[in-house]
Amino acid sequence: MEFTDLYINGGWHKGTDRFDVINPATEEVLASVASAGIADADAALDAAQTAMADWAARTPRERSEVLRKAWELMTARLDHFARLITLENGKARADAMGEAGYAAEFFRWFAEEAVRADGMITHAPASGARIMVQHKPAGLAVLVTPWNYPAAMGTRKIAPALAAGCGVIIKPASETPLTMLALMPLLEEAGVPAGLVNVLPSRQTGALVDHMLHDPRVRVVSFTGSTGVGRKLLKSAADQVLKPAMELGGNAPVVVLDDADMDTAIEGTMLAKMRNLGEACTAANRIYVHEDIAPEFTRRLADRMSALKVGDGTDASVDVGPLVNADTRDKVAAFVADAVAKGAKVECGGTTPGGVGYYYPPTVLSNVPADADCVHDEIFGPVAAIQTFRDLDDAIARANDTEYGLVAYVFSGDFKRALQVCERLDYGMVGLNRGLVSDPAAPFGGTKQSGLGREGGHEGMLEFMETQYISASW
Repeated sequence: MEFTDLYINGGWHKGTDRFDVINPATEEVLASVASAGIADADAALDAAQTAMADWAARTPRERSEVLRKAWELMTARLDHFARLITLENGKARADAMGEAGYAAEFFRWFAEEAVRADGMITHAPASGARIMVQHKPAGLAVLVTPWNYPAAMGTRKIAPALAAGCGVIIKPASETPLTMLALMPLLEEAGVPAGLVNVLPSRQTGALVDHMLHDPRVRVVSFTGSTGVGRKLLKSAADQVLKPAMELGGNAPVVVLDDADMDTAIEGTMLAKMRNLGEACTAANRIYVHEDIAPEFTRRLADRMSALKVGDGTDASVDVGPLVNADTRDKVAAFVADAVAKGAKVECGGTTPGGVGYYYPPTVLSNVPADADCVHDEIFGPVAAIQTFRDLDDAIARANDTEYGLVAYVFSGDFKRALQVCERLDYGMVGLNRGLVSDPAAPFGGTKQSGLGREGGHEGMLEFMETQYISASW
């Protein structure tokens, strides 16, 4: 692997310690990567602060052109980034190519948004003063990204931060740092100034991030990951009253009404469940199917899932690669064992294969009881847990019965009825007759304990800006 050191102030630094990155398909060491310490964090903060002074002073169009160039360069190298994603994350080639294209698109979207930080001037009705409102860069941003989307979770934060005029320090997941490190030469080529973006892989994640969140120059923390870790970061962020953008856990329900088009429901559920092997906060976790159509739905879903080819994702014919590590695989297996012990039926899959690699087969469970562990926690794997319902009000109540509120999916042939169901679901996003909601042009985020703020859309850039109001008379 070509880029395995810390990236600080536009240069590569060995650091004082290193850790191994493992290929989940072979369990072999891919690379030895530098592990950042506190001194490295301070150097990155110094660099970002210096670089931001010039970057924030540039015109929006200048920032826009750099981001546009980054999109062009990354789009031309999707194969390269997809291969890196597969090697360190495990996802199949087609899935990795999809992520690489999605990741690049954030640069294009925020290139367009960089010139649209619109303010306003109004006339105060009572005082007669003018109300002038503008948006300014918030300050340095610490970005903490997960392993399930090594490219996209980084670009989804870097692009809006740069569009807003901010400098950043990104801490990628220890399982998958290589993709983000490989992105840095591309950003250099696009014209991103040295020091504006810094990458700090580290095995000391907690101490490193906490240190940065207590530096007075940092004004934004953007995190994607579990709700438990998000709570800890919010507590640290409170000490400095930082602006938090938190995209946290999910427990996505799929509600399949009796009037749903079966082909659409199966295709949508497959996409919502199996995109990224189910290792996504948006993945379908609880599937509620009207009892009149449940037998056909279950049979057809099991047929589709069992037909998927499992193997090393570098093979283009493979549909399903390994999970990211042994702990994730073992947790998925434990969810299945618990559900079966409580009465669920295995329609396909359900057995951990032997041999090398962190594999788990696509699995469909029917008759999943309400007290199964997988109903209340993210499965984060290729397991579809099906329950049935008769009364729609009951299905909606069950769908909402969770501390999470990231995304839900609804399938129905009656558009009016479907929209009524969507509005009753307490989720930040709903896929209506679609198994995919993620889009750089849309505000991604949840309610309840699934997070704060939004990524993507126009809102994504505003997370890295502060609103300033000027009162004047003329």
